[in-house]
Amino acid sequence: MPQRRMFLERRSYRMRRMMDALRFLPLIGLCLWMVPLLWPLPEAGTDPMPMSVALKYLFGVWLALVVMAWALWRYTRGQAEADAAQGPSDRAA
Repeated sequence: MPQRRMFLERRSYRMRRMMDALRFLPLIGLCLWMVPLLWPLPEAGTDPMPMSVALKYLFGVWLALVVMAWALWRYTRGQAEADAAQGPSDRAA
């Protein structure tokens, strides 16, 4: 009787977690884009939050999301190519 592995290999486990991070990135972006809605409203005698600050924040979040998605994509692509180069492995069903 073949023994079943109790845990996943490190490489496949990390690959799955990176793919999960890629899938979770849009939700993180949505939450970060909603932060300006939580900024306090101007009260009597105080200056409102400048629109330029809000736009810089939104652009910064967008840029950070693009960079994170690119970095995660590069990492997962490199791992997938390394796995393909090793060849097929026997998998327990």
